[in-house]
Amino acid sequence: MSGLQTNLNKQKKEILKATAIAPKKGDFVWDGKDENERPLSKKEMRAGIKNLGGRPKLENRKQSLTIRLNPEVLYFFKSQGKGWQTRINDTLQNYVNSHRTA
Repeated sequence: MSGLQTNLNKQKKEILKATAIAPKKGDFVWDGKDENERPLSKKEMRAGIKNLGGRPKLENRKQSLTIRLNPEVLYFFKSQGKGWQTRINDTLQNYVNSHRTA
């Protein structure tokens, strides 16, 4: 092993040893010179996190329930492909709209 490589390994070991134990007053070591190099605080991290998951909440959300249907009815809607639950909902909504008493 070359002298340079030995020196780098020694420096690496010293750095790992120095950072193995976290400082008592914080989670990181910062030299205080360059603000751009300062790690974010927990508060700053939370402020920067955006909720990217899921669909936006609807004003009139659908409700989840269990419904028992005749096999023929279920087969009819499922055989038309994806969106069969939406088609059942639309069919029931049309029925409700046509039978409302104003």
